[in-house]
Amino acid sequence: MEPMAKKKALRRLQIIKGQVSGLEKMVQGEKYCIDIITQSSAIKEALSGVESVILENHLSTHVAHQMMHGESKKATAEILKVYKLSKRK
Repeated sequence: MEPMAKKKALRRLQIIKGQVSGLEKMVQGEKYCIDIITQSSAIKEALSGVESVILENHLSTHVAHQMMHGESKKATAEILKVYKLSKRK
């Protein structure tokens, strides 16, 4: 993983860790349901951001390498796998 992508992903994960901890406290404290759902939705969005950083890194490094070294079938299969995963959401 590229150092900058790794730094971004780890930073976002630290933020998410704090959000999950806050969400747990909200549930324990029996906070208003809509507030809990709103926080949960924010966590999902943050996780999506981590996925985007990692995907961008993968495409610009591994997949690009595969394409340049004649492994276009493998690269295409990986892109399709990611596409199919995104459709399951």
